[in-house]
Amino acid sequence: MNASTLASLSRPTPGQAWWLALRPRTLPVAAAPVLSTCALAWSETGQLRWLVALVTLAAALLIQIGTNLLNDVGDFERGTDTPDRLGPPRATAMGWLSAAQVKRGGFLALGGAFLLGIYLVGQGGWPIVLLGLASLFCGWAYTGGPKPIAYGPFGEVFVWLFFGLGAVLGTYYLQTGGLSRAALALANMSGLFAAAVIVVNNTRDRAGDARAGKRTLAVRLGLTGCRVEYGLLMLAPFVLLGWLAASGHHLAAGLPLLALPPALLLVVRFARAKPGTGHNLLLGRTAQLQLLFSFLLLLGCLFRPG
Repeated sequence: MNASTLASLSRPTPGQAWWLALRPRTLPVAAAPVLSTCALAWSETGQLRWLVALVTLAAALLIQIGTNLLNDVGDFERGTDTPDRLGPPRATAMGWLSAAQVKRGGFLALGGAFLLGIYLVGQGGWPIVLLGLASLFCGWAYTGGPKPIAYGPFGEVFVWLFFGLGAVLGTYYLQTGGLSRAALALANMSGLFAAAVIVVNNTRDRAGDARAGKRTLAVRLGLTGCRVEYGLLMLAPFVLLGWLAASGHHLAAGLPLLALPPALLLVVRFARAKPGTGHNLLLGRTAQLQLLFSFLLLLGCLFRPG
């Protein structure tokens, strides 16, 4: 972000600053796995534990919000958010909110998720204890601690585990008390899409991250490698729909194919784009594609198989 861009930005109100710090465009990445998994569980059992579903969704969103806020202040304190960054302005770096305020907000969000988790533990037992504690720790460790996850090459693995395996399998277990092949397929699809969002973010910031000492996978792979990785992550979920169909969910596996054309378009646009502010639009579109895919899958799950 250059000086003229900074000068053109008017100072937001405190409420607007907090809203920007929450990064609302990333919240569908946390919500989509929970919603689609609840639909899958209903499709397989004919029952939905509504209160459990709502609490699970709220906890997932709070962990995402806490992670976003701690990332905002963490990058500022480590000097990563410099005036020439290409991403959207960050509340702490812009001076709209103090580091202490944002850090407090991040820990309050994680604390709220912890309180909701107490209820979920009562519904799911020790597996949910382990998953919940791991999720809270990762929310802090993404940009906190001596070796932040976001500053190394495992960011994509982290979101695949958290937004894929953890979010889907945890939600499914809370709804059904078990696991299934279809849930495992959905877990991988959700995680792969979430990882694609990280690829766009890290490709955009690749040059600045390298200067700041961040050794993300994008820095290590180079631009061509990032383009290949993005294409694989975006298209692999459509291949995994065959796994879902083999589990008996034929309509749920078929409807998401309607999202394939826009996914191919995004892959082409990403392959042609040069790292810059244009990646901000691609990042939002990638998250929207995951939401569309999940919505179509959810619709398919509303019709229970045979």
